[in-house]
Amino acid sequence: MSLLELDHVAVRYGAGRHALTAVDDVSLAVEAGTSIGIVGESGSGKSTLARAIVQLVPTASGRITLDGRDVTGARGSAVRHIRDRVQMVFQDPFASLNPRRTVGATLAEAVGLNDRRASGGGDRQARVTELLELVRLDPAARYRYPNEFSGGQIQRVAIARALAAGPRLLILDEVTSALDVSVQAAILNLLRDLRERLGLTYLCISHDLSVIGYLCQSAVVMYLGQLVEAVPCADLFSAPRHPYSRSLLDSVPQVRGERIRATASGDVPNPRFPPPGCRYHPRCAVGPLAQPGREACLQRDPHQDDGRAASLNGGPVTGPGSGAVGGRFAACHFPLGAP
Repeated sequence: MSLLELDHVAVRYGAGRHALTAVDDVSLAVEAGTSIGIVGESGSGKSTLARAIVQLVPTASGRITLDGRDVTGARGSAVRHIRDRVQMVFQDPFASLNPRRTVGATLAEAVGLNDRRASGGGDRQARVTELLELVRLDPAARYRYPNEFSGGQIQRVAIARALAAGPRLLILDEVTSALDVSVQAAILNLLRDLRERLGLTYLCISHDLSVIGYLCQSAVVMYLGQLVEAVPCADLFSAPRHPYSRSLLDSVPQVRGERIRATASGDVPNPRFPPPGCRYHPRCAVGPLAQPGREACLQRDPHQDDGRAASLNGGPVTGPGSGAVGGRFAACHFPLGAP
């Protein structure tokens, strides 16, 4: 049984003809002990999907199953079921911490809410010390306020607060994007060590492909609210199947200074009124605008060809779409590398 299963999940903002579907019919299964990356441009639905998992935004349709229990629209004991198993580390740790409380008070509160055994003050303080040492901070840091920390240090505090619940799954939402490169490396090394030491499962959201490649075993690529490719990370970097994935890789500046070979043209379409057929076809370098005769991209959504969920366990990946090639999935009528 998968630790987390998403079954045709959709998230919408607003109502009527102007409603925005931020996440559209996403199915995904994540096995325990793996690290899965979610990549895509800003506005692709990555963070909204993460917030739907922890019930910070409601789902419009579909089902979310966590550790064998349906938590869609969770209330009461179902919310406790989520909080005990899933915690989220946000992009801006300063915004997610109370500036009027010391770090020690914040962590002690989290321990008291989530660890029923730490009923006394001494138990809580011992657990706070353990958490600070776990993220490689001096226990004396408990007496300081968030504004007294650097960006890397306060992100460690945010990670410690998430770990206070003893979760099985950590959702990491752009946790290094606001940090200097050297500090990013330290945080990523810490996260890898914590995963091995505590047996955690990671769902890592990032626009930085190098972060995904370092921290994750597999990745899913999102575009305009849809999952367009699911693939082991090694294959994503060496031979992506979806043209959008190829475009993301080509857009990364190279150390040697070669000209960026971005293959996506034009602007991202209005997500309120996505294009018919394949949503990427107006920008696709191998689509009907570049290669006449590929009208299928204009007429048929590749997600409708097969309804299987993408199963990510660090090994082979399968999923919806006609582009399932070699145990992988790409929602493309003409996947790259296909015979």
